Amino acid sequence: MLNQRFSKTTSLLLIATFALAMASTVSAAGNDTIDDTTGLPSFLSDGIENDGLQMLTFFLFFVGYISMGAAFVFFMSERGSVAPQYRTTMTLSALIVGIAAFHYYYMRGVYAEFGVVSIEYRYMDWIITVPLMALKFPSLIGKDAITDTKFAGLGFTGICFTGALIMVGFGYAGEAGLMHGLPALIIGGMGWAMIVVATGTPWTSGLGVDNDKISPELIWSANALRWFIVVGWVIYPIGYLFSPGADLLDGNQEAMAVAYNIADIINKIGFGIVAWMGAKKATEAIAAASE
Repeated sequence: MLNQRFSKTTSLLLIATFALAMASTVSAAGNDTIDDTTGLPSFLSDGIENDGLQMLTFFLFFVGYISMGAAFVFFMSERGSVAPQYRTTMTLSALIVGIAAFHYYYMRGVYAEFGVVSIEYRYMDWIITVPLMALKFPSLIGKDAITDTKFAGLGFTGICFTGALIMVGFGYAGEAGLMHGLPALIIGGMGWAMIVVATGTPWTSGLGVDNDKISPELIWSANALRWFIVVGWVIYPIGYLFSPGADLLDGNQEAMAVAYNIADIINKIGFGIVAWMGAKKATEAIAAASE
């Protein structure tokens, strides 16, 4: 009972801290950039041809930080409703969307004031949240399901972290013009492949995962997480193709942002939802077995 109260108190404190931080953060959009008639950034009301795509981009930035913030509150509120061994998973889920909410708030502000899609804020978010997403898989399925198999001296966590850093690092190098966009995309894709090899696919065990040791209540969630990694993450390279800095297709920052924003909303919130579903189901099984 004491642990449960402590967990609820911690969750409420974190939610309150997040809410106060969001409320006290000053928007990057100054009053001089707002159209007095529409209440929207001026460049969205100046009648240029690209208004529709720009409006969608602004809308998705707005939806991004609101939905990520709401997901943070939800995951922290639900943290105390799962068994103790799954609370780390809920905390990771909350951290991922909470960090993303802050970055989306600033990305929206930069876009509203300057009409520019910030890759700097984007990659600051990804360099933190992508490794956390890799950590969430073993926190859910349990250490018993993680094998001792190593590749190049790296275990499961090492492979996932290295793959995440390669994916994000070379993605930024390509978009920032530090190297040509195509080899950066290919090398970054190798980082994604490392994560897939380690975690497995919906049809196979991974190099670092033994499906037979995943509890029946969690196997659906584990496979759902793999679907996000194998399929959901493919949306990101589609957005990368439109990056003006990568110079692969005709650069269109709005098309890039729309793809990235949709991918983030689907993958980060969805990743947390399926983990929560598995944790709840496993908690119910534990409670039933103890009766």
